[in-house]
Amino acid sequence: MTQDQAVAQTQIQLFSLQDQGFRDFQCKLIPTLPRDLIIGIRAPVLRKFAKEFGSSDLAPLFLEALPHRYFEENCLHLLLIGQMKDFDSCIGALEEFLPYIDNWATCDLPCPGCLSKHKEELLPHVYNWLLSEKPFVARYGIGVLMRLFLDEDFAPQFLQRVSVIRSQEYYLNMMIAWYFATALAKQWEATLPYLTSRTLDPWTHNKTIQKALESYRLDAQQKELLRTLRIKST
Repeated sequence: MTQDQAVAQTQIQLFSLQDQGFRDFQCKLIPTLPRDLIIGIRAPVLRKFAKEFGSSDLAPLFLEALPHRYFEENCLHLLLIGQMKDFDSCIGALEEFLPYIDNWATCDLPCPGCLSKHKEELLPHVYNWLLSEKPFVARYGIGVLMRLFLDEDFAPQFLQRVSVIRSQEYYLNMMIAWYFATALAKQWEATLPYLTSRTLDPWTHNKTIQKALESYRLDAQQKELLRTLRIKST
């Protein structure tokens, strides 16, 4: 079977799972993607399909067929990477695929499980992703830091590396704010100085505070302090 045949068969299978009503909803959630690039497959259905598809003969050929056309193909690709148990294979596949991510929903899929077992080897890759000029590669790197390095493996330097990122990209700045809001909940003492010193750009600073105020993990006293740190527009 050729690569093109594998892709065509995969697309047929994906379209067989289409939910037109959900497609309409999903198009509103991902306004940066043209409607004709979204099939419309509910997440649990796609995850189940990915689990079965991963052991098929089509999967290896599909993974080689970059770039993909449809949103769900990109999500399927990342879900297949998530099934990889070998760290080197997983990282190699991520490095190849991440530059093709073109939307927040694909970018924010769960991290492959094997990454959490190789955090020391993972960090150099994360640092490189943070420096990427491609906004969704940088967003993915921040997401990994947020999910895997805000608890027992936290180090203050991670905050600094994210704080220096400057971009005009909405979805990257939103992730920076999400990261710092989560860091306030998990590492309050280390994170608060980034707000008191106004290290972030004003929009991201205020968005961080907004998201932190929505968190149930911060107490009333912490939230009251954060309200006083908002930057007023001029």
